[in-house]
Amino acid sequence: MVVNQTTQRGGGPQGRPFVYRSGSGAPSRTAPSGSGASASNRNGRFAPSPTGPLHLGSMRTALVAWLLARKQGARFTLRFEDLDPQRSRRQWEAAQVAGLQATGIDWDEPPVRQSERLALYADALARLREQDLVYPCFCTRAEIRAAASAPHDDELPDGAYPGTCLALTAAERRRRIEAGAPYALRLRAQHTKIEFVDRLLGPRWGIVDDFVLVRADGVYAYQLAVVVDDAAQGIGEVCRGADLASSTPRQILLQDLLGLPQPSYLHVPLVLTADGKRLAKRHQGAAFADVREQPGAMLTLLAHSLGLARERNSVHAAGELLDEFDPALIPTAPLTLPAAER
Repeated sequence: MVVNQTTQRGGGPQGRPFVYRSGSGAPSRTAPSGSGASASNRNGRFAPSPTGPLHLGSMRTALVAWLLARKQGARFTLRFEDLDPQRSRRQWEAAQVAGLQATGIDWDEPPVRQSERLALYADALARLREQDLVYPCFCTRAEIRAAASAPHDDELPDGAYPGTCLALTAAERRRRIEAGAPYALRLRAQHTKIEFVDRLLGPRWGIVDDFVLVRADGVYAYQLAVVVDDAAQGIGEVCRGADLASSTPRQILLQDLLGLPQPSYLHVPLVLTADGKRLAKRHQGAAFADVREQPGAMLTLLAHSLGLARERNSVHAAGELLDEFDPALIPTAPLTLPAAER
C-alpha cells in the first residue's frame, strides 16, 4: 500500500495545534508531572521479554513496580512482550513466572502476551494512517547507520533517523513496493520535542525522530505495542528500567496522536556489572534462575539497594517491604555489583 504524504501538517489530533517554543523549529508538547489515565490511576505492570531468565536488574525493576502499585492499593499486571518470534520462548515465560512467584510478587489477572494482541496494534496503525502519519522506509541497516551518523542541521540527537525515505515521491514508493523491495513503516514525527517529568529522574525531554512502527519482517515494533497495551490494560504508572527513559518521548507522542491517556513514568536506575556494563541476560551469574532456590538472599540484596530493610539481615517476601517503601528513597545512581555477584 502506498501512503500519500504531505510536507506539513497544521495541527495535532482533533485539531489540537502544535506549540512552537521560541527559538526552536520543532513542534513541542509538554507532559505534566503525574499525568495519567486519571489522577487516581496508579495501576502498574511488569512487562519482560521471554528471551531468557530474569537477571537481578529485571528483578529490581519488577520489585519496585510491584511495591509502587501495591503501596497505593492499585492493580498489578504481568505482560510478556514476545513480539520477536525468533527469540521469545514459552519456557522462559514459565521460568520468569516461577522466579517472580518465589519472591512473593503477584498479579491480579492472567498474564497476557503481545503476540496474541496483534489486532489491537493493527487498529492503532490504521488510525495513524488515517492521519497521514505513516510512510514506508526502504533503507537497509547499513544505509540507516550511515544516515544517522551523518551531521544534521536540525535538532535531532545523534543516531536518530533523519527521514531519508520521507522525501521519496508517491510514484517512487509505488515503484519500489511493486518491485518487491522490503520496507518498514515509520511514523512521521515532525521532529516533535516532548517534555515530561519522571517521578524519580525529574524533568526530561527529547526530540522524536521518525521511528519504526512495523519492522520490515512485518513484526510490530515495541514503541507502538507498548503504548497500545498500556492504554488497553488501564496502566496509570509505568515503572521500568532507566535504559527505556529515552523511549518515553516517542511513546508520549504516540499517546497524543492516538488520543490515549498518558501514564506517569518512573525509571529505575540500572544494575551494572563490576566493569560498568549494563547487566544483561547473557551474564548468567546474575540470572535469577541461578538464585531462585534462595529468593531471600536476592530480595535482601535488592531491598538494601533501594534503601529498605537496612536493619534486617534477611527479607523473605516482597510484601515485607511494603510498609517502609518510599519511591523517594530509590537511589538515582546505578547499582554496581561486586565482581563476585556477576
